[in-house]
Amino acid sequence: MAGRGPHGRTERRSSGELESEVLATLWATERPLTPAEIQLEIGGDLAYNTVHTILRRLYDKGLVLREVDGRRGAYRPAKNAAELTAQAMHDALDRGPDPIAALQQFVTGLSPEEERALRDLLSRGPA
Repeated sequence: MAGRGPHGRTERRSSGELESEVLATLWATERPLTPAEIQLEIGGDLAYNTVHTILRRLYDKGLVLREVDGRRGAYRPAKNAAELTAQAMHDALDRGPDPIAALQQFVTGLSPEEERALRDLLSRGPA
C-alpha cells in the first residue's frame, strides 16, 4: 500500500510491487476476480484504472488468464505461487553463466528445514 513519504507526499508503489499484490490477491481466492473486486481487496488509494493496467500487464506476460462474461472480465492466475517461483528459479539458472555455482550458493542459504525438504525431494527422484 502507498504511504506518506518524508515530505508528506504519497509514495508510489513500483509496478512490480503492484503486480505482486494483485497476484497475491488472486492466489488468495478460488474464483476469478474482477478489477473492481481486486481494487477493494487491495484497498488504499489504488485507482481502478491502475488495477486494470496491472491486470493487462500480467495478462500480456501470461501470468493471469481472463474470463469474459458479457462485457465484464474476471481474472485468475495462470500459475499458482509455487509454480511461478519455480519458473523464476529455472529462468535465473538458465540466464546465469554458471548454474552449478548458483545452486551451490542457493543451497548454502537454506534453513535446516528447507535443506531436509530438498534432500527428501531429491531422494524421491523425478515426479
